Amino acid sequence: MKALLLCLHGWGGSKESFTELRVALKDADIEVLTPDLPGFGDEPEPKRPWTVEDYADWVEKWLTDRFSREHLLQEQFLLLGHSHGGRIAITLAVRGRLPIDHLYLCAAAGIRRPRHLKRIIGLALAKAGRIFLAIPGLKILRPIGRLLLYRLVRVHDYERASPVIRQTLINVTAEDLRPLLPKIHLPTDIFWGMDDRMVPVKDAKLMHESIRGSRLHLYKNVRHAVHRDRATNIAEVIVRDLVREG
Repeated sequence: MKALLLCLHGWGGSKESFTELRVALKDADIEVLTPDLPGFGDEPEPKRPWTVEDYADWVEKWLTDRFSREHLLQEQFLLLGHSHGGRIAITLAVRGRLPIDHLYLCAAAGIRRPRHLKRIIGLALAKAGRIFLAIPGLKILRPIGRLLLYRLVRVHDYERASPVIRQTLINVTAEDLRPLLPKIHLPTDIFWGMDDRMVPVKDAKLMHESIRGSRLHLYKNVRHAVHRDRATNIAEVIVRDLVREG
């Protein structure tokens, strides 16, 4: 029976986020599971704003609807989370309801920090830009102006989302999972790009220090998509762990 690797994608991602990892693991004795999380990909958004706990509940149900606990116990069950998926993976690891054998965190979100000055300025500029583009005669510029403005200040994920997803984003980013990290007692590997501008590398070091026995893998010239840009390296670690722990 194959080992199971459940991969949880980041905010705005989908199951396609793990295309490179699937390819890198194609010859391994691993069944790779990559569900779309609610609100992304082909999965409908929730009917109300969610929290990280809500996403964790959904993942547990998604998995147990497909595999019995006996099946999960028979072979190694591995959990990998990227960015927002890392938040969910951390929560699941601490809950202890799933028989997780190994945890893999890729540029995992979950450390709450004061709002960055650029983010505050960006939201203010976005609001001002909407007012400016509403002036008669400038409406024709609205589509391209909005696109350029949101790309500039990195708030497009928020601005283009539905009200439910907007509030969900606010909910999950407001949660600080630091108290959960010392409660993780699973073999854990942490993968991070040293040039990550979305989730800083200092978060990787904090997680490494807080999760006893964890291993930290840092990659130069890699940003937030470490799960894609270093899929081959991550796959090698996973396969080695299977041989060692199997």
